[in-house]
Amino acid sequence: MALTVTAPGRPVGSLRLTDREWVMEDVEPHVSIRLKQLFPRIPKTARPPYRLPNDPVTSADIEWFTSRYAMRISAEHLSYLGERRELFERDVAAREAILLPDWQPPAVTPGLREGQVARTYQHQAVQLLMARQALLLGDVGGLGKTYVGGLACLQPGVLPAAIVVEAHLQRQWAEKLEAFTTLKTYMVKGTRPDREKLPPADVYIWRYSQLAGWTNVFEKLRLRLVIFDEIQKLRTGTESHMGVAGLVLAKNAQIRLGLTGSPIYGYGSEIFTILRYIDEAVLGSWGDFFREWLADGKHLKDPKALGTYLRDQHVYLRRTKEDVGQQMPPVNRIVQTVEHNQADIDAVEAVARQLALRVLEGSFTERGEAARELDWRLRQATGLSKARSVAGYVRLLLENDQPVLLAGWHREVYSIWLKELSDFNPVLYTGTESAAGKERAKQAAIRGNTNLVIISLRSGAGLDGLQHRFSDIVIGELDWSPGVHQQLIWRLDREGQSRPVTAHFLVSEDGSDPVIISRLGIKASEARGVNDPHLGVEEVKTDTSNMVALARRYLNKHQQRQLDAFEREAAE
Repeated sequence: MALTVTAPGRPVGSLRLTDREWVMEDVEPHVSIRLKQLFPRIPKTARPPYRLPNDPVTSADIEWFTSRYAMRISAEHLSYLGERRELFERDVAAREAILLPDWQPPAVTPGLREGQVARTYQHQAVQLLMARQALLLGDVGGLGKTYVGGLACLQPGVLPAAIVVEAHLQRQWAEKLEAFTTLKTYMVKGTRPDREKLPPADVYIWRYSQLAGWTNVFEKLRLRLVIFDEIQKLRTGTESHMGVAGLVLAKNAQIRLGLTGSPIYGYGSEIFTILRYIDEAVLGSWGDFFREWLADGKHLKDPKALGTYLRDQHVYLRRTKEDVGQQMPPVNRIVQTVEHNQADIDAVEAVARQLALRVLEGSFTERGEAARELDWRLRQATGLSKARSVAGYVRLLLENDQPVLLAGWHREVYSIWLKELSDFNPVLYTGTESAAGKERAKQAAIRGNTNLVIISLRSGAGLDGLQHRFSDIVIGELDWSPGVHQQLIWRLDREGQSRPVTAHFLVSEDGSDPVIISRLGIKASEARGVNDPHLGVEEVKTDTSNMVALARRYLNKHQQRQLDAFEREAAE
């Protein structure tokens, strides 16, 4: 086969195309250094031949590189390389056109029920998904990500589709899809495919907790489209059987859509795990991501730069209410210090002190176990110490005929709230209630049978309907993740809300609250950088973990108490 060169000058290597990849051979050392800088997926210690995938993005980069460093190549392969670069440029231009303000959606969407109309920004997300085949949609809560999922299922050639949801949202998804589309849905019932034959349907809806049992079946189902609702549920990745099963499902689908308003719940490193389920190649390997984007294995070096990069790759799309023309007043956030019962915190004094020392000085295993127990004990003691004050605060709102969504974490705290506020007929929406129980609580709130819903901090993602009656949310216990708080606020701050939303954060001056409040600023700054890279982000530097900070504060406080006691004795 006759060879030519990619650029003027002396050839410094050769390039050829195999069935699925480009192969660079005989690359000179100084060119290898440059090549590895441009393509981080090539290990620094690797030697020629180098292998790179034959996808439009990589092919375009190879063409640019070989226009600077001449390579021997066949005329046929050189022509094909140019075609791949042109395909890449056309694809990018087509995606950019979808996001232009004057873009118009299709005039007709087959499958929508009569009278149902989707908004332009929802159509834009679907068309970007179809062009890219992979999309993480991070629209803020209340913009109708469920409708985007439904529209995606109406696109040609995508059925059958799979949707994976949290347990309490399975019925909500099925009801919404069948209300505004003609799609036939099936809610998967269990975790044993040998006992449950899937009937013919357009869309199969799994709960995350069911995935592991279906792992071996996903390869055979030939599902073309998979949608992960509240995909942050997979942020721990393959550490769980659920995560492993989810990855199998994703790899066997041709089109992948992730939905979440909070892609980063805690640390910035979570975005890598989330995107593995959407597009494994976009951030490279874990080594690439660690080297290029992380400061310490958890925190991002430059969240704004990463957010901009993901948008440039059209793998991440996020719109705010202002972006799509929804005129809603900003959420009023009130941080109110409430009285606490010091005896509740002092009750765990001795054991907390020992746990704090183990967090700082114990072995690796001891530190992990001690951190978890210290977190549980101090957060529960903090919740209990202020539970009656929180109930008193909520009572004032309820007596003013303001329905309240009250968020907490510990069952013992719920018990106090239920007792103190029993005359308001409270209902529970927590991790203990079944999906049916949660649905009953939701309907009671929507129909006006109660003005008080006690909700678990991490049970609210995706919940819809409360905004028609509720506009006050009280955070009675804090979570380490700002994304958890935001998800709860979005249950009320969404389309259908007719009043300004107020979020009341009730905090104490002792226990775990002061440390959690200080740490929330760190995590929120990372999330803001990725989600909204063009907005200002407050830089907060730290190199300590949550529980180390909590342990140190606790020991410092204990030492100060001992010093104060000594000074009092000396004065006497």
